[in-house]
Amino acid sequence: MKTIRRLIYGEIFIAVGFVLLAFLSLFYFFDFVDELTALGRRSRLEPELSYELRHALLYVALLIPSRIYELMPIAVLIGSVFVLARLAQGSEYTILRTSGLGPWRALRTLLGLGAIFVVLTFAIGDYLAPLSDRTAQLLKARFEGRISVGQTGAWLKERQTYSNFSVNVGSMTPRGELADIRIFEFDNHGFLVSTMQAKSGQIEPDESWTLHNLVRREFDTAGLSSAHINRVEQERFRWPSGLSTEMVSVALLRPDRMRTADLFAYIQHLDANNQTAQRYEIEFWRKVFYPLSCLVMVVLALPFAYLHFRSGALTGYVFGGVMIGISFFLLNNVFGYIGNLNQWRPWLAAASPALIYSFFSLGAFGWLVLRR
Repeated sequence: MKTIRRLIYGEIFIAVGFVLLAFLSLFYFFDFVDELTALGRRSRLEPELSYELRHALLYVALLIPSRIYELMPIAVLIGSVFVLARLAQGSEYTILRTSGLGPWRALRTLLGLGAIFVVLTFAIGDYLAPLSDRTAQLLKARFEGRISVGQTGAWLKERQTYSNFSVNVGSMTPRGELADIRIFEFDNHGFLVSTMQAKSGQIEPDESWTLHNLVRREFDTAGLSSAHINRVEQERFRWPSGLSTEMVSVALLRPDRMRTADLFAYIQHLDANNQTAQRYEIEFWRKVFYPLSCLVMVVLALPFAYLHFRSGALTGYVFGGVMIGISFFLLNNVFGYIGNLNQWRPWLAAASPALIYSFFSLGAFGWLVLRR
């Protein structure tokens, strides 16, 4: 069995590597074409620097670990289908079956291979991809001048003893400087007490924010006849806050590019401040279940070893594997949006694609392998 396992594992590893290389070359080209429009742009922080070809190539190269993480289940499926179908085509798999490779033993063998890909996918997605993606964002921000998300920036919330604060940060520079800051203060009854708006700011190590060019408006509603607004302008203002640089940077990053531990910590922060965390909870469970998709893919590929076909059908089966992999990738993204809109349980929205494909893969295994 060691010889058979070594044969199958080696063939599938090589095939998956070639499939990944082909997909990565394609995505690298597309990402590089998208960066061509930014060539020659001057840096806002360092005007003597410009966005050159080498910066674009480096930026696209730093996105490769994230691409590997996204493409790994698809590559595992296509590589496994190709190897198993080729072994069946050359009657090699028939010889392996007569040597003692029964259906359940073949299933256990492929599950062991899938477990290796699960660990590899988790390691890339949780350690290598977030680090490289953050480096890529900092590189791009060096020329764009800021890190931002969407048109309104990032929203955070903090609860203090006598007040609740809603904080909006428009962007953050690679040096950790904040821009376009808006802070809304509410009392414990939910009434607006004051607003602060600053052009820039800095998060200090002593759990405080230093705000520059601040405009503060205080709403005095003690009596209807004497209600008024106090407007104060200050060049520099210290605002005590427990919101750290890490929390702001996490809020400005895409959830699917974050580490699982960072996502969990940020979800805890949102729950503690009574903020909705549905989107981040779905991404958290997707980070948990997505590597396990490699197990589903190897089980889905096993029935291809028991098909009987002529030489011309091999390409068709590989094409079918490509279509199944692409459909899984699309369904995985669609269920995330649907679950967020319909307020599904986060783990159910994240696990549904894998459960659906597990049902079909086990059904195909039972009908084609065991019954026939």
